[in-house]
Amino acid sequence: MTNITLFSQIISKLDRSVFNKIVKQKETDKHQKGFNSWTHLVSMLFCQFAKSQSVRDISNGLRSATGNLNHLGVQKAPSKSTISYQNQRRDWELFREYYYALIKSLGQQAYSKRVKFKIKSKIFLLDSTTVSLCLSLFDWAKYKTAKGAIKMHTLLDYDGNLPAYVNITNGKTADNKGAYDIPLLKRSVIVADRFYNDFSLLNVWDSSEVFFVVRHKENIQYKPIKEKELPDNRHGHILIDEIIELTGTKSAEKYSKRLRRIAVYDEINKQQIELITNQMSWTANTISELYKARWEVEIFFREIKQLLHIKSFIGTSQNAVMIQIWTALITILILKALKAMAKHQWYLSNLVAFIRLNLFVKVELQKWLDHPFQDHSPPNPKIVQGVLF
Repeated sequence: MTNITLFSQIISKLDRSVFNKIVKQKETDKHQKGFNSWTHLVSMLFCQFAKSQSVRDISNGLRSATGNLNHLGVQKAPSKSTISYQNQRRDWELFREYYYALIKSLGQQAYSKRVKFKIKSKIFLLDSTTVSLCLSLFDWAKYKTAKGAIKMHTLLDYDGNLPAYVNITNGKTADNKGAYDIPLLKRSVIVADRFYNDFSLLNVWDSSEVFFVVRHKENIQYKPIKEKELPDNRHGHILIDEIIELTGTKSAEKYSKRLRRIAVYDEINKQQIELITNQMSWTANTISELYKARWEVEIFFREIKQLLHIKSFIGTSQNAVMIQIWTALITILILKALKAMAKHQWYLSNLVAFIRLNLFVKVELQKWLDHPFQDHSPPNPKIVQGVLF
């Protein structure tokens, strides 16, 4: 029987030395009085794991762990006014940089057994999701006349099912415009929906030796150059595999090279899906399966919105919102690492719910992950012979 709470053991998985290095670089502890950057991180992770609805919930929740805070590296439970103040003031980029640092170490543990493609290229899935906000409270988040929103442009690593890059903009930013800043890995492949069918963007990717598989728009203007032969009696869902050139004046100026066009029949939705790619050697079926894998990014968006505290915010400033989003991403990274560590076949939703119910229970983390429904032996009671007379 361990003497450390489940939450403390989860926090211990984080590399504090790396965090301290980033704190030193960003100088986020300069002039701080008691509520340092680490305490801030732990408080916001507690907000995510416990799904706290306000700064009062965070403060009261951590106060209830009196005597166990030292295991978290926290000296004192913060007050609600302190949390609110630091959410407005402390640089949110600290938490973003820490997420990217963690994904290099903890993220490797989160790699799950997935369908492996017979290609050597690293696979990335690109999409965006909109988080609605009340414009009267979040007046900086411009979207529509009476509605505010922010947009998360996300490049998802297919192997770990975790964001390799996230660009958070206001709701007005178009999907393709929010994708220009994503880091490009040579010889990797980016899979995206029709909203990224921007030939200037595709030209940037191609010039950087990045492959792409994108659903093209219906109004694309092109001429066929060569039609490839389809395999006999295999992959009947492949309708067309051809090499094309763009004929639209503006399109041809933006992208002058030849493209490969593949038409696929989607049996489930009873529709034809048309894709374009700059990869000429992979099979048409591989291209279609890559686009099918794009659905993983939609599942990821559903997970963070349903399981974590990301649809409502405990602060209204832009800085507070950014901190909450990046700590949510750190939380999902931790959860997927824990899921990969466990012998028990957890559903992510069950894992989140069970941790929430057992945050301050003192049980060994690995045993709990492996056998959550097993009766754990209670501590041996100290038997003291009482004096009756």
